[in-house]
Amino acid sequence: MEVDGVAKQDYWKVVEHCYLCDLCYLTKCPYVPPHEWNVDFPHLMLRAKAVHFREHGTSLRNRVLSSTDTVGKLAGIPVVAQVVNVANRSKPVRKLMESTLGIDADAVVPEYHSSTLRKRLSGRGGKVIEPKAGKATRGKVALFATCYGNYNEPHLGEDLVAIFEHNGIPVALTEKEQCCGMPKLELGDLDAVAHAKDKNIAQLIKLVDAGWDIVAPVPSCVLMFKQELPLMFPEDAAVQKVSKAIYDPFEYLFLRHKEGQLNTDFKQPLGQIAYHVACHQRVQKIGMKTRDILQLVPDTEVMPIERCSGHDGTYAVKKEFHAVSMKIARPVVNKVKQMAPEYYASDCPMAGHQIENGLDDGSKPEHPLSLLRKAYGI
Repeated sequence: MEVDGVAKQDYWKVVEHCYLCDLCYLTKCPYVPPHEWNVDFPHLMLRAKAVHFREHGTSLRNRVLSSTDTVGKLAGIPVVAQVVNVANRSKPVRKLMESTLGIDADAVVPEYHSSTLRKRLSGRGGKVIEPKAGKATRGKVALFATCYGNYNEPHLGEDLVAIFEHNGIPVALTEKEQCCGMPKLELGDLDAVAHAKDKNIAQLIKLVDAGWDIVAPVPSCVLMFKQELPLMFPEDAAVQKVSKAIYDPFEYLFLRHKEGQLNTDFKQPLGQIAYHVACHQRVQKIGMKTRDILQLVPDTEVMPIERCSGHDGTYAVKKEFHAVSMKIARPVVNKVKQMAPEYYASDCPMAGHQIENGLDDGSKPEHPLSLLRKAYGI
């Protein structure tokens, strides 16, 4: 009912369950600008998380889950990667992890690859591509691999490079990457976010100044540079400049398409695709560019599902939240079942695996980049 009837101690339950999908601000709350109350509920929850982190710290589990680059480097060591992946597939080990670390035994946890994206793309040769700038794009792209794209699903970066180069866009990996800071932001650890910002922006601004556009394969990472860091550091000119030069991959491809610079010589139809629209892609306010590009493929129908999957990267793997996360995902899962498509996909790879967990039928999600590569036949 009314807020004054809610006990103050219960406010924290709301803070704990808010995983900053931002959709209430985008689609639900009536009090956002231009309303005079000017309520930004997700960032109000972020402030509460930051106060709680400053005053009480956090658990070892939360520190480990949010240290994606550190965990990735460790788990990416060849022998360690094999041990970690086997352990993650072992029911007794997962039960032990649940009882000791609070990582739910039924949650999907990412696989780690010792053959990282950086290793796969290092020293690659091939023809030299002369960039062709357009009005909105500069025609050459620096790939910010992201922790997840480097260690957990390196094929996403490989698919992106193959697609962009097939479209005459040269791609180079950024010199290095540190976690974009989103997991630490959701934890309320703003000092760690600032530290990651200093490391990443220092190299990205050099690329932007040298004439490169930037893309990243994970929507949350793009959003971090597009929105969250500019909000946190409004006086940092480099942050503001990078925010205007980073793109979602399909956003970039659509900008090229608008100017007649997209290769539309597709070789293979894709049929029906159940397409989950990632929350952090929606928040970028770019429209359904993934759907628009995939529907250029002949005999292909993309059926969007605009509901949150409930994953968030860490929320869905925590013991106390996993059941709730799967309840949030249920409408998405049911929609995929009703559609019975050839493929189901999400730009957020973690959301894709959340849907996979809900379906529990042995089927696997396809990333839209992988589908587009399949359509090109490359």
